Amino acid sequence: MPTLIRQATPADLPAVHGLVAELAAYVDSLPQFTATLADYEKDMADGFYEVLVAETEGKVIGMALYYYVYSTWRGRMIYLEDFVLAPAHRRRGVGQQLWDALIAKGRGRGCKLLKWQIAGQNTEALKFYAAQDATIENDWLNGKLFL
Repeated sequence: MPTLIRQATPADLPAVHGLVAELAAYVDSLPQFTATLADYEKDMADGFYEVLVAETEGKVIGMALYYYVYSTWRGRMIYLEDFVLAPAHRRRGVGQQLWDALIAKGRGRGCKLLKWQIAGQNTEALKFYAAQDATIENDWLNGKLFL
């Protein structure tokens, strides 16, 4: 099956939202997944984030949701919020295609760093990122404040 990697449109958001729900369930965090489809639609329209999707036979099977931020230490940075591929389509090179397209997006905007978080229990993701020669930090702690 050929896979198309493309920029998402608002019509793709139900599938994107569904993939994120699958990820939240996989990492036992479904109660914390409170962003609605309406939130996704409004925030995409406001330019708050962008999404690359992987599509096969007209169906979205994967996504990479990202946005651009600034690192005071490195300069321009692309932040990967979520990277999800439907389980039935893993280990076929689709994730790599999506990853490579994301890297190209960052490089195209002059970014010097791609950054993301990984749920510690997501061993499959950890294996994928290790294969990308990614640095997995253990010396920086995440902070958050609910507004």
